[in-house]
Amino acid sequence: MSACVHTRCQALGLARAIGLHTANPSRTKRNHPPHSPPRRRGIAGADVSAAIAVFLIALPLSLGIALATGAPLQAGLVAAAVGGLVAGRLGGCPLQVSGPAAGLTVVTADLIHQYGWRTTCAITVLAGLAQLGLGWLRVARSALAVSPAVVHGMLAGIGVTIAVAQLHIVLGGTPQSSVIDNALALPAQLANLHPAAVSMSALTLAVLMVWPRIPGRAGRVARKIPAALVAVAAATAVASVTGLRLARVDLPSWSNHALPQLPEGPVLGIATAVLTITLVAGVESLLSAVAVDKLTAARGGPPVPRSDLDRELRGQGAANIVSGALGGLPVTGVAVRSAANVHSGAVSRNSTMLHGVLVVVAALLMVPILDLISLASLAALVMAVGIQMVSLHHIRTVTRHREVPVYAVTTLGVVFLGVLEGVALGVAVAVAVALHRLAHTRITHEEMEGVHHVHVRGQLTFLAVPRLSRALHLVPQGAHVVVELDGSFMDHAAYESLQDWRAAHTGQGGAVELTGCRTGLRTPEPTASTECRCRPWTPWRNHQCDMPSGGRASVGTTGQPEPGGTGHPDGAPDPGADNGTGTGTGTGTGTGTGTEAKVDATSGSHELARGISAFQRNTAPLVRSELARLAREGQEPSQLFLTCADSRLVTSMITSSGPGDLFVVRNVGNLVPLPGEESGDDSVAAAIEYAVDVLKVRSITVCGHSGCGAMQALLSSQPGGGRTPLARWLRHGLPSLRRMADGDRPWARLAGRAAADTVEQLCLTNVVQQLEHLRAHDSVALALEEGALELHGMYFHVGEAQAYLLGGADADAAGDEVDKVFKHVSGAEELPSPV
Repeated sequence: MSACVHTRCQALGLARAIGLHTANPSRTKRNHPPHSPPRRRGIAGADVSAAIAVFLIALPLSLGIALATGAPLQAGLVAAAVGGLVAGRLGGCPLQVSGPAAGLTVVTADLIHQYGWRTTCAITVLAGLAQLGLGWLRVARSALAVSPAVVHGMLAGIGVTIAVAQLHIVLGGTPQSSVIDNALALPAQLANLHPAAVSMSALTLAVLMVWPRIPGRAGRVARKIPAALVAVAAATAVASVTGLRLARVDLPSWSNHALPQLPEGPVLGIATAVLTITLVAGVESLLSAVAVDKLTAARGGPPVPRSDLDRELRGQGAANIVSGALGGLPVTGVAVRSAANVHSGAVSRNSTMLHGVLVVVAALLMVPILDLISLASLAALVMAVGIQMVSLHHIRTVTRHREVPVYAVTTLGVVFLGVLEGVALGVAVAVAVALHRLAHTRITHEEMEGVHHVHVRGQLTFLAVPRLSRALHLVPQGAHVVVELDGSFMDHAAYESLQDWRAAHTGQGGAVELTGCRTGLRTPEPTASTECRCRPWTPWRNHQCDMPSGGRASVGTTGQPEPGGTGHPDGAPDPGADNGTGTGTGTGTGTGTGTEAKVDATSGSHELARGISAFQRNTAPLVRSELARLAREGQEPSQLFLTCADSRLVTSMITSSGPGDLFVVRNVGNLVPLPGEESGDDSVAAAIEYAVDVLKVRSITVCGHSGCGAMQALLSSQPGGGRTPLARWLRHGLPSLRRMADGDRPWARLAGRAAADTVEQLCLTNVVQQLEHLRAHDSVALALEEGALELHGMYFHVGEAQAYLLGGADADAAGDEVDKVFKHVSGAEELPSPV
């Protein structure tokens, strides 16, 4: 608190110094969260609300998964309760929610069909013991070595199997034992529909699709209730009111609940079953734990310990032992419920355990209500879950990484052969693809405008050295050659071969330029000081390269280049040189020994020309087709990005954007003058109007940054100071200074720490204030009212290269009594809800 109060007191003094009205300083004291959370006693309110939200999702899904496997319906409730209580208490991921999962549905259904329910329970216990042993052996991290394409393909195959099987129940029939049998029986099932089952299934699916898409304030309130619960409740209510005759949930007395028995069957088959559940449940739980870590880091708020994967595996093993012993389904970490737990604001493992308690209460006291649920409604819910497991996002990801064969083989193998067989096939294909990529290298040579280009695509190993040598020897002596290395690995043989050729070629008067090289290839001494080894797609010029200080050439008293450098940025002879002796543009200061002298005033233009030349050579070929498309079709940016003119703030770099993505407005201090204000600036208002009304951008981001010179100038301004253009412009920042000094206004701060000093505090406050100025513009106000526009606040810390986004819940347009919190953005972050 001391840092925050100290900063605000400084702001009060500065505000009074320049004649601003301030509020009573006694009202400015606030208690802000410390850097590390205090030790909690009892159960936090956020954990209670998160537990209720997860319970409402888990209850119908647990019954539906039990129905899909053919197990007793109580088994789903047992697994959900045990997953919450045992895995929640003993697991290594505090916010992960465990229970019966769709990923094990196919495996469990096959085991029940083959061995019976009680033996399946015993197999679950044995799988738990195996997981417990693997956890003690600390091998959990090795599960992450499985290719994501295999995991996604496995889930997609399971999803297809679930959806096809549950479709029969949706239509009023009974599923068969395999996907092929279900597919062959589908025409007969379509010819013999059950109208009541179809109608309730259709109602359930309709609610599932419509509920998350309700617009406006009503939608935000409605989405607090899980769509799965609403869909099942709506179908149950309609079926009860209309008196439809449907197969319903039938929970027998707990006194008749089936418990495990000693496994009966071939030892090899039992061992295979145990191995399958161990691997599938373990991998799914560990991947879900990693995903929960990413969601928790992206959410911000109170710090939550990172997952201990070995402990998580032991916790899952203990849960499976208890669940199997009590006659429950296999337990695994469930991504959907875990994500709901994180998004609902859970801060500790208490939320997971409390959700388990609620499941126990429901299983004991809500049996009459649960018996009203129709099986067709549960089947429709599980079918929707199965369809969602075939994720288009995952398909796009594996396509981008060229792993479609792995994904397809795994999916088809799971569908037609089984989970273990499909995963084994997927792993085999993944290994084959990796070996192919390691061994397959494409090397091409072409000449364009007198420059020879040797392009190496793939990993450069000893297997490719003969082809590399042939391509390099096609380059004439003394020629300028560009070697493009499009790969991430080069072994020793290829390294030596390329370096030896390069030394020989440059020794014969040639010029060699390496691009895309990440291998630390040594550069010969004559060209070491001027060669830039950065990637071609480097969006800024003042990066760290192996260049002379300041990017200037080293010259002696005669103006000729010294041995340490050349007159050309690529190490090629200067076009203006005569037989290798340049004239230079600088003048020496020594008497003949040769000292480093600064290039004259034209060095800035030379540096600019060098950057433009590098763009034309390296970057222009990569973007020419995209720029040609934009020239034909016109610009359609999705965002207006309003930021400071500071040279350290490179918008394309910090937003990973390219041509046509952002409509950028830059000025001193990222200010947005209020419309109609005296001495206003119409250029900013015109840009806003053009972006919103003509370009139809969907969001506007105001981005401030650390160490802003405009904010420093604003803080140091004196009453009645000079009326320079800069002083007149900074008048638009005075509302930000007043806001920072006003004790009645919400506090702008960074999540997890107070502002470093008064300048940073004003930078944060200024972003919040300029967002309010934006809302005063007619075009912005109208678009916000129509729901066609979102506003975002952003702060970029230059020294840390770290972005922070203003959370939507903390930046409501009404600006009430909550602090404005800029949340840390991790590598997996997306924009939060709009302000």
